[in-house]
Amino acid sequence: MSTSSIGRPSATEYAPEFERYISLVPEGDIISTLGRQAETTLSLLGGISEAQANSRYAPDKWSIKELVGHVIDGERIFSYRALRFARNDPTPLPGFEQDDYVANAAFAEIPFTELAAEFDCVRRATVYLFKSLPAEAWLRSGDASGCQVTVRALAHGIAGHELHHVGILRARYL
Repeated sequence: MSTSSIGRPSATEYAPEFERYISLVPEGDIISTLGRQAETTLSLLGGISEAQANSRYAPDKWSIKELVGHVIDGERIFSYRALRFARNDPTPLPGFEQDDYVANAAFAEIPFTELAAEFDCVRRATVYLFKSLPAEAWLRSGDASGCQVTVRALAHGIAGHELHHVGILRARYL
């Protein structure tokens, strides 16, 4: 199976709540999609000033910096899960509480240009991880947050999670 024939995951390959992300991902080679997304997102982030990056669209919502930091954290976690499952590690992996991660990250103290650069580095690492996988690894699965999920569903989930949050960024912050 080449990466161009990986295909979309079926609904049985991930938890139902993951559908809101996977449904956003266009058809096509997921590795190419991840690479193109990074270019688009980095271009968008490059037009945001430091002052804008600290803004919130409502008092109880994340700042732009926190939103980007959350996307980075999520990608790291989903990629780690993909690595473990691709390597046939049967250990169940716990979930994570996104609001606690954001609250304890101090994203406001990081210059926005550094957050954008960190996103770029994390995405490059994600792309290299998925490029390196043998064909059989894409359909391997494991338990994450009490649900079975395949490696290809995690790849699509990473792409969809970013699309979801970039959509929020465009609609509510910019």
